[in-house]
Amino acid sequence: MLGCGGGAKLRHSLTVASGFVENLCFSGIAYGWASLVFILKNDGYFSDLCDITANATDPECSGQDEQFSLVFTVASFSMNFLRFPLGFLFDRFGTMATRLLATCLYTTGTLLITVSKQSALLFPAISCLITSGMLFYTTNAQVGNLFDSHRSTVISVYAGAFDSSAAVFLIVKFLYERGVSFHSSFLVLSVCSVIHVFRTFFLMPKTHIPYPLPDRYAYGRKGGRRRREKRRSECQISEECCVTEGRECPAAVAGQMASFRGCVLSWFFLWHLVWVAVMQFCHFLFIATVNPMLNRLANRDQTLVSQYTNAFAFTQLCGVLFGPWNGLIMDRHKGKPLAPGETKQEADLRSSSLSLFLTSLQCLLFYVCFSSPLLPLQYLTFILQVLNSAFIYGGHQAFLTIAFPGCHFGKLSGLITSLSAVVLLLQFPVLHLIREFLHGDPVYANVGLTLLTLLTFIHPLHVHLHCRSLANQRRARAKQEVTNSGSKITCNRLVGM
Repeated sequence: MLGCGGGAKLRHSLTVASGFVENLCFSGIAYGWASLVFILKNDGYFSDLCDITANATDPECSGQDEQFSLVFTVASFSMNFLRFPLGFLFDRFGTMATRLLATCLYTTGTLLITVSKQSALLFPAISCLITSGMLFYTTNAQVGNLFDSHRSTVISVYAGAFDSSAAVFLIVKFLYERGVSFHSSFLVLSVCSVIHVFRTFFLMPKTHIPYPLPDRYAYGRKGGRRRREKRRSECQISEECCVTEGRECPAAVAGQMASFRGCVLSWFFLWHLVWVAVMQFCHFLFIATVNPMLNRLANRDQTLVSQYTNAFAFTQLCGVLFGPWNGLIMDRHKGKPLAPGETKQEADLRSSSLSLFLTSLQCLLFYVCFSSPLLPLQYLTFILQVLNSAFIYGGHQAFLTIAFPGCHFGKLSGLITSLSAVVLLLQFPVLHLIREFLHGDPVYANVGLTLLTLLTFIHPLHVHLHCRSLANQRRARAKQEVTNSGSKITCNRLVGM
């Protein structure tokens, strides 16, 4: 950190540490849906969809399973669909406004579950929780800008913590099995909103954390307008709009911002969109169907289902251990000298291609295991799912900060997620297909999705070829410069004769 006094360093340390705790305990709790479904079934939610002679765990309750899957599907679609306007809110009004909205959504979601006596309240409650969690994570991702040489590592650690927070619902499940009402647990979670408010006002900036970090950068209201104007100016004169096709986006002219449209129409954006959308679809469908899948493979043995549900939740808790791996891969070149003529942005981009490839490979292996009808193999499925999820979110945010200008980060991230929501709409026909035509056995649908994951390999290949093209251009320029230099020396000698 450049130009930071002791007080600034302490504030930065408290910011990154508290952000880790916030992501670990709150941001991704909705992804522990499998643990919550186990509780809700026992409490009789949607039990009216069961056979009149059945209870909530009867094999004939396929309608109940489908309704629980629908709750998560609607919530995930709502979060993704709203991400573009929320990204615009983040870019336009800054961190404080975005976090206050996230806190309101989080409080609303937990309170709705606390007072819920009707199953219908689950739809808005889970939608609020999953949307607020993504907003918390997005505003925390910029904390990596405080640590230049470890920026991608910080983002990836936060992504791992985001995944691990799904284990909060496992704790709620354990307490429920020991006689503590889950309504009481959600009341406690609602009171924790105080933590978000405290971080918003005391440990986060009002606007944004710039990158690269200016000398003597500090939070607070003083200088807030000055930092905002400086950031807008940097966007207007940015010469690094994006690095697509070996050339930059159209350079900004006086009074105009760097082209957002140019970045959206780039090949980098297109293939990154495909990369995110396909893998996110696979993960959301997995979380929506994991409980009925376990019921089917365990022959409705609820003891066995509970055992595997706990195993999945424990695996999600390990996401915080998986996240740093991706960051270390993306930051492995930091501190090493750049190649002649290579820019820092090009070096970051070159380093990201391996991370993108490994993430695609993990997703492929994850769905291969998920498609298997062997119950014990699902332990490996859980591990691959959590590992891949940590790589996706960390790699997604880190790539956007590398390939595109920071002034468009919120809008680009939101647009990708919102467009991914269109793909998530396919969950409805897929779930209907599994129930009505495949008789609850999703093996054929999973095989089709496994083949679909092959599309994600195009993105890392494109990035790799792009970086290789830039390297070839640098070598050609260097060779030309040597040739021109030699010609000048020869001419000078001839003139001297």
